[in-house]
Amino acid sequence: MQEGTTDQASRSATAEQPPISDLSFEQALAALEKVVRQLESGDVPLDESITLYERGEDLRKACQARLDAAQARIEAIVQDAEGKATGTRPFDGNAPA
Repeated sequence: MQEGTTDQASRSATAEQPPISDLSFEQALAALEKVVRQLESGDVPLDESITLYERGEDLRKACQARLDAAQARIEAIVQDAEGKATGTRPFDGNAPA
């Protein structure tokens, strides 16, 4: 019955995690890093690994969506030398600051 215990532990660990929508960007990123460490350790049973992978993918998507929203906000505002908004321009992550 060891396998049943592992399944129950995996389900309860997932159930105890807060919904991703309730996490700040920083909390979601930390949770994603934890998932990656757990998966990389190789000490997680297959079923739990699949559950962790799914959670990790959901966390990654949430983090990416927040980064995309932040980038859109940056693209929307261009300031002149006096700090007044003068228009918009695209944000190029490769351009020098």
